[in-house]
Amino acid sequence: MLAVTIIVVSGWAWLTYNDFKSGIRRVDAIGGAGKPGSDVDGKDQNLLVVGNDDRDTATDKELAQLGTTRDGGSYNTDTMMLMHLPANGQKATAISFPRDSYVAIPGHGMNKLNSAYPDGINDHNGSKAAGAQLLVQTIENLTGLTIDHFVQVDLLGFYRISNAIGGVQVNLCQAQKEPNSGIDLPKGVSTIKGKQALAFVRQRYGLPNGDLDRIKRQQYFLSAAFRKVSSAGTLLNPFKLQNLLKAVNQSLQMDNPLDPLKLASQFQDLSAGNLIFKTIPTDGFANNEAGSVVAVNPSEVQAFAKQLIGGASDSSLGSAKTVSPGSFTLDVLNGSTTDGAASRNADVLRQLGFKVGTVKTAATRSSATVIEYPDGMQGQAKTLAAHISGAQAKQTDSVTRVTLLLGSDGLQVSTGNTAHSAAQRPLTAPAPTSSNGMTAADTGGCIN
Repeated sequence: MLAVTIIVVSGWAWLTYNDFKSGIRRVDAIGGAGKPGSDVDGKDQNLLVVGNDDRDTATDKELAQLGTTRDGGSYNTDTMMLMHLPANGQKATAISFPRDSYVAIPGHGMNKLNSAYPDGINDHNGSKAAGAQLLVQTIENLTGLTIDHFVQVDLLGFYRISNAIGGVQVNLCQAQKEPNSGIDLPKGVSTIKGKQALAFVRQRYGLPNGDLDRIKRQQYFLSAAFRKVSSAGTLLNPFKLQNLLKAVNQSLQMDNPLDPLKLASQFQDLSAGNLIFKTIPTDGFANNEAGSVVAVNPSEVQAFAKQLIGGASDSSLGSAKTVSPGSFTLDVLNGSTTDGAASRNADVLRQLGFKVGTVKTAATRSSATVIEYPDGMQGQAKTLAAHISGAQAKQTDSVTRVTLLLGSDGLQVSTGNTAHSAAQRPLTAPAPTSSNGMTAADTGGCIN
């Protein structure tokens, strides 16, 4: 009986996977020219996930349930996330890009980032592959990273997937009722799926920070969905799993080489605490010939991206010996846009036994958190680095002692030793903002 059961279950799983894989629509998204000169993250994988208002796969019934029509959509990519997957599969970082980021689009000058995909389509007589390639090239130029794979989710993706998993729980700070998105939800906790799930991730009018708040919504929704899908109740229930596979199959396009089974295997050991959501640093809003845009500095974005993948740390600290936290004095400067960050982190450092000297606002803003130190103080810098995972280390003549420069990436001093674990949580974690990020394990508090 056991042997028969194993054969039946494994055979069903194999047939299910083959049906799923053969039904995925493919797009030649990675074939474009203009790649970065070198692949700075080696064997790590970068997966670009985009969402747009494409309604080509929608059924008449689904359109009726959403109260919309087939010809009302757009190819503008209003959701763009770059998923960085380290080769060891132990953690992942999803970097969000505001749709109105004012960037250079090859062959089209400066414009909003979400126009790159339709620009490519229009340049090549309706080719979605050309649209995907131009968007991939634009984001590669902006970040300095090589994009290895591409996944596109259409308008119905959130709708279908949220239905398939039975909805996700959200907690709104204020009741929301807004006609453009169709959202109609009360203040507090609600379980949303279908039409309201789609409205939740699409709303930007009526939110304090517009599209930046919408990005937080999308990160929040994906975190909740990840927790639910990764639970045994979904993955070990063949009926729920079958519905989920069908919903994903109907809503996704992938680049030609991407194997969904191999991709899933990279997530199998990933805990919610190690799925981190970040947003690129921005310089606020501006108005120009493209309309209302989000100002972006490419050099800051590239420094931010390199810091996230761990490519900007100082290798000279590797052989240095740590010292006692109380044996030296360090300064703490706030180069972020978060008020009080220097004081809060200085307090945590004092609790850890460090001697803290100057605590103040930095002269200029920094996109990345950096441990600056003069020559000869590698051991002291390494001692501090053990308590702030992800910070860059930089030897410089501009400081006379170890200096912690806090950046807009939102890194915080932890009470634990982070040299051996990237999953350590900060003692005092601020509420998620457009820059400081969140993890998929974050469930507390409400959202705009």
